[in-house]
Amino acid sequence: MRTASRPLLGAIAVVAVAGALGCSTMTADRGVVRTYYIAADEVEWDFAPSGRNLISGADWDSIQRPFVEPGPQHVGLRARKALYREYTDSTFATLKPRPSEWEHLGYLGPLIRAVVGDTIRVVFRNNTTFPSSVHPHGVFYAKDSEGAPYQDGTDGAMKADDGVPTGGTHVYTWPVPERAGPTEHEGSSAFWMYHSHTNEVADVNAGLMGPMIVTRRGSADAEGRPTDVDREVVITFAEMDENSSRYLEHNIRTYATDPRHLRIVNVFGVPVVGPEAQYNFKETLNGFVFGNLPMPRMEVGDRVRWYIMGTTNFEMHAPHWHGNTAVAGHMRTDVLSVLPMQMVVADMVPDNPGEWLFHCHVGNHLRMGMEGKYVVVPRGQLAAR
Repeated sequence: MRTASRPLLGAIAVVAVAGALGCSTMTADRGVVRTYYIAADEVEWDFAPSGRNLISGADWDSIQRPFVEPGPQHVGLRARKALYREYTDSTFATLKPRPSEWEHLGYLGPLIRAVVGDTIRVVFRNNTTFPSSVHPHGVFYAKDSEGAPYQDGTDGAMKADDGVPTGGTHVYTWPVPERAGPTEHEGSSAFWMYHSHTNEVADVNAGLMGPMIVTRRGSADAEGRPTDVDREVVITFAEMDENSSRYLEHNIRTYATDPRHLRIVNVFGVPVVGPEAQYNFKETLNGFVFGNLPMPRMEVGDRVRWYIMGTTNFEMHAPHWHGNTAVAGHMRTDVLSVLPMQMVVADMVPDNPGEWLFHCHVGNHLRMGMEGKYVVVPRGQLAAR
């Protein structure tokens, strides 16, 4: 039988908990208010920082080349993106360093953590040139913290969260009730996401998306991490459609080889640049193609929790691990199914050391670079998390 959840908010006590991810303040009911300072920043992104195909170790072949090299009306490996980035405080003057174990997050925003009974508080600054927001999945929110504009019967202050203007700041408050955590049939943590929903398709393709993990009460350490897991990995099988990005015109004019005669047309509501539009699709893992994802590392025998999700385009993915198996939905497997914006949790105890391929098994996605690697080393060769 499920235990009744405690009240979500209580009087703030004077006890402060130092968390590695965001600021935390203990409440009187033993829940924690976890504060994150997150900005939407404009960044010039590189889908393959090495400039090479790190899967094959060879030069780009004739199929790959149009997707990685710029053409007259399409981008190559570089494009302007809008990314969520974490700062140390409300001045938004100093970026918070990303720990080495989370370098693989790539374009994704900072990992937001909470425990059932906590409250998440996101102080959001919009540094982009367009209105944007932060919309969460799974957790509780009132209308002033939903981050999505539509006719919902509210007005005034209740609409300020829908699209924060350039240079503006908004505080989103999300209590974490029992229904945001894992069920009794799941493991110790549940996986959610957050993303901008002001213009959802354009915002997500611009890059505004991040992960959120909620741990069961009594199963977390002070930072909110599940205590029965040794290592965690978050991978987004992200089809990034530069045709649908907020920055299409900028990117074509900046990175295409002959943008002088740029002509953007509208096809089924999507702005495209003609026949070359297909090459503006980037099939990525966390924003990286052809093995440029920083490789997650783990030891034989580690309890590894993989959090896998998709993005908002017309997508179907088949994530496949080489070398090891995982358990997802109470089934042993080495291939998952991921649909648009779906979130899946898989637990692995690797028993096979090596450098292993992790990729999408959809043929076109594989050919276009939706592949990376993960590393399993013998026991005792990595530092504890």
